[in-house]
Amino acid sequence: EVRLEESGGGFVQAGGSLRLSCAASGVAFDVYNIGWFRQSPGKEREGISFISSAGGSKYYADSVKGRFTISSDNAKNTVYLQMNNLKPEDTAVYFCAAESRVPAPLLVLGDSYRHVEVWGQGTEVTVSS
Repeated sequence: EVRLEESGGGFVQAGGSLRLSCAASGVAFDVYNIGWFRQSPGKEREGISFISSAGGSKYYADSVKGRFTISSDNAKNTVYLQMNNLKPEDTAVYFCAAESRVPAPLLVLGDSYRHVEVWGQGTEVTVSS
């Protein structure tokens, strides 16, 4: 069974940090690009960071570059998203995602969410000003 399960969301003040975790089962990290989307009320789901299945390169949306860091622990089949210097506009539901067909750099662009094969259930992040 393919499954992604997020944890680590919560409430934080602007400037603070959170670390999200995504525990993956049935998802081979050398087959699937794995990473994170987020969705704020009234907005489309936005790809924010992915690790490539081919070599582990990391990609970030411009909106989070320099503040968020994605990493993985292959032994634990877990992907992390360290979020620093959080802003109120980072408030969203964050979804872990896995996709084997679309190249990782494209997953942080446009409406790539339409092509994602596997989704987690989401974890909510609220950043107060």
